[in-house]
Amino acid sequence: MSRATLYRALAGVALIAVVGAPLTAQDGKRAPVDLVDARVGTAPLDRQELIGNAPPPGEPVYSGITSPGARLPHSGVEAAPVNVNLDLNYPTGVPTPYHYPNPSMIGFTGGGGPTYGGRAEPMVMPVVGDWTVPPAYTQSAYDKGREVARPGYYSVFLDSFRTRAELTATRAASLMRFTFPQTDRAHVLVNLRRRGGEVEVVGDRTIRGHAARDGDRAEQAYFIAEFSKPFTGMGTFRGVLDRPAWGIGEKDVQAGRRSISGNFAGAYLNFTTRDGEAVLMRMAHGHSYADAERKLRAELPDYDFDKVRGAARAEWSDLLGRIQVSGGTEKQRRLFYSTLFQSFASPRLIARKGEQFADAKGRVRTATHDRYGPVPFWDTGRNQIVLLELLEPDVVRDIMASELDMARTRGYMNTSFHADNAVFLYLGAMRRGIPFDYAAAYEYLRRNAVDPKGPRDYLAEYMARGWVSDIVPDGNPSPPYAGGKAGAAKTLEYAWDDHAMAELAERLGKSADAALFRKRAANWRNVFDATTGFVRGRTEDGKWIAPFDPQEPYYNFMMKEASGWSTLWLVPHDVGGLARGLGGRAAFNAKLDRFFATPYAPKGVCRDCTGLIGQFVQGNQPDQHAPYLYAWGGQPWKTQALTRRILDTLYGSDAAGLGFPGMDDQGATSSWYVMSAMGFYPVDPSSDVYVIGSPVFDRVAMRMGGGATFEVVAKNNSPTNVYIQSATLNGRPWNRPWFRHADIAKGGRFEFVMGPKPGKWGSAPDTAPPSMTPMP
Repeated sequence: MSRATLYRALAGVALIAVVGAPLTAQDGKRAPVDLVDARVGTAPLDRQELIGNAPPPGEPVYSGITSPGARLPHSGVEAAPVNVNLDLNYPTGVPTPYHYPNPSMIGFTGGGGPTYGGRAEPMVMPVVGDWTVPPAYTQSAYDKGREVARPGYYSVFLDSFRTRAELTATRAASLMRFTFPQTDRAHVLVNLRRRGGEVEVVGDRTIRGHAARDGDRAEQAYFIAEFSKPFTGMGTFRGVLDRPAWGIGEKDVQAGRRSISGNFAGAYLNFTTRDGEAVLMRMAHGHSYADAERKLRAELPDYDFDKVRGAARAEWSDLLGRIQVSGGTEKQRRLFYSTLFQSFASPRLIARKGEQFADAKGRVRTATHDRYGPVPFWDTGRNQIVLLELLEPDVVRDIMASELDMARTRGYMNTSFHADNAVFLYLGAMRRGIPFDYAAAYEYLRRNAVDPKGPRDYLAEYMARGWVSDIVPDGNPSPPYAGGKAGAAKTLEYAWDDHAMAELAERLGKSADAALFRKRAANWRNVFDATTGFVRGRTEDGKWIAPFDPQEPYYNFMMKEASGWSTLWLVPHDVGGLARGLGGRAAFNAKLDRFFATPYAPKGVCRDCTGLIGQFVQGNQPDQHAPYLYAWGGQPWKTQALTRRILDTLYGSDAAGLGFPGMDDQGATSSWYVMSAMGFYPVDPSSDVYVIGSPVFDRVAMRMGGGATFEVVAKNNSPTNVYIQSATLNGRPWNRPWFRHADIAKGGRFEFVMGPKPGKWGSAPDTAPPSMTPMP
């Protein structure tokens, strides 16, 4: 590809019209919290060239799988809408309860579920008139134009029942307000999910229950819900799924019965209402009824909905207001603050210091610090954790303490899904000056890295050979093959982990360990096939797996939720070594050019692989850092064009303006947007290095956790002026396309002069970011 052709491809951002009006005085007065649309991320992209050959037949395109529900930052409780009937749906990857395109509402939840909220319970639904027993939920059409989703508040009008539902929440309890029409047939249905449990109606205002659990979220297994007015009648129901009928089974409904157990166990509560009368329900969860009631009394002593909503807004306003932006378009500002809002989805606060919680073994303990749930390291450990280290260092310290506590309980550090990335959190925090007992954490991080009985899959093989093999499946099934060991990807991930372990060991004075792990950090070379120029799987006998097509994505065979093209770049700690393996700096840049220009046309369908530019997949983690690698190759102008293009076309470019390029994974894809829009990104989160991109806004002012303010100013900025011509830091010329945390730790001001054409800024060979192996 010629330089001119590549220039036109990368600079496509200049030709893309960004929806939204220029900044106005009226918009400029709006607080960041009021620019958030919490539905951002709940819709999929809808242009075929951006989603490739996804989705698999019979499935929806992946959205960001974010939630528009009402919650506080990191809260373990969320009052959220449900418009996906997971109990009657086929699995499509992740059980998300809300998908923007769906036209009907089936209920609301107020806590009691892990991760994405798909298993939150009980379900709550206000109904007028006839109703039926779940899982055939009594649904309502709703007008998306009247739907409101703001930080700490959600509202929707249920057209079928002429009823407005409003949700808000505190840290440990939820509050719902249902405004009914005039009727003597108003009902509120409250039920557990398929696994069931026990539900009991107490008096004429209270319902409580205990969900059957398989060990997850034991601290939220019990719930208590109370109503602002007495119900006029009640009864209980359940689904009898083991009695086949002509439909989905039998139902058991009995008026006046106060307790029930079984699948979909629940209760119906009847009300007579005046036109516009509100019935409120407050609810809390806990590891026992007593714990749930304690939380309910402490968090919601009354039914003052507007007060709770105002308190939630104030807390979000303080957090979101730590970053102030000006310039850009209204759409860009809305997307920025909406993705910043979603960036605080995890990890989840379980208990404040001094409160009780149930640990993974079901033991009730008292928190000695704010207790958080597990970090989804493979997802958010690559970028969101760094954003938290910048904005919330005190929270990060408690997160590290929580992870260390969990390690002491189970004997190993948490790993999360794939690889062993917990070390990124600890080393990154250490390098950013967050005080902690890192030696205590190192004991468990090291155990993960050297004990074959620990959570690193196939560690004995990795330690013996320096790589993880794969098994060729019988019949050579079409990709994406979901079986296998993801051996090539695991080898790369473990090598990256080992490099971070070497750096941490060295800082702790453990020189022998540092030498061991630094040697292992080069193991990625053992699955790099120089003859093809790709990372490639190997069988136990050491032979390269064939046939091999780097365009084909796999879930677990050789690669992890990625193709060979995407996996190639997964060596953030040794970009220089990869460049040498590819044949030098020029060959490295040429390979990147092909990566972003080669059309995506695999035979297999990877539901995670959306948000495409060539072979690049923004919708999943393995290659999200790849646009920034041009900084090592001396061509940072390509990074600048690409990051602008990704921000403009792969977020909010759908008809609804809410679309995401694949799953957010609890704040990961959102954090990519936030940091890239500010103009920098942590390619290796365990390091203290940020690679510079192209700032979207004229000015960004970030108030960091220590109180210092870091500013990014882009002069002459516009949708076409995406290229940095020159830069200064605190008034001094700055010629490197990267900077260290120490450069801004006490505050600072970057000033960039932008222009419409690439310049020579940051392109000198000696300005490349650090690498384990120097750039050739």
